[in-house]
Amino acid sequence: MLEIETSARYVPGMNAVVKNILERVAAWPEEDQEELAALAREIEARRTGVYQLSDDEKAAIDAARRSGLASDDGVAAFWKRYGLG
Repeated sequence: MLEIETSARYVPGMNAVVKNILERVAAWPEEDQEELAALAREIEARRTGVYQLSDDEKAAIDAARRSGLASDDGVAAFWKRYGLG
């Protein structure tokens, strides 16, 4: 569940539309809250250049590493080959 640590009505600089939506988020179904959290992470990553992985994404990465499908060295070589590593 998406948790908002500070009540939206007390966050300075937040516009009224965002405040209003965030006040209603707690009543949304879990899957909708997760979707909002994912969108917020994408926006934050675009603004800061840092993407925060969700718990599901971290678990998927851990599972992929344990799968043995590709070694860390093999993955690093792949990214390097395309100028991304």
